[in-house]
Amino acid sequence: WLSVSLPSKSILAGAIGLASAVIDNVPLVAATMGMYSTTLIPVNDLFWQLIAFCAGTGGSCLIIGSAAGVAYMGMEKVEFGWYSKRISFYALLGYLAGMAAYFAIRSVVVFV
Repeated sequence: WLSVSLPSKSILAGAIGLASAVIDNVPLVAATMGMYSTTLIPVNDLFWQLIAFCAGTGGSCLIIGSAAGVAYMGMEKVEFGWYSKRISFYALLGYLAGMAAYFAIRSVVVFV
């Protein structure tokens, strides 16, 4: 379904990264590995590098998307609403800038 709905592997990886803001990234990446076998997409394909980056950093778009964010909430008494209003937008910009830097470094065409 995802392969049909999303026109490129780059967009798919980005969407998986954003999903990691609400779903733990370990089972999310495991599910991705189950959906796309290594015979279909080889292990050394740039897709898997992008999945690792996106799933690892996309969770920071929401404070509950990473273990560090949850620990920060507990230690510093930061509320979800405060983080969402003041930080989430900048975290998303950082996430998108990281993807752009990845594409620039790898010279990968984004929409292929």
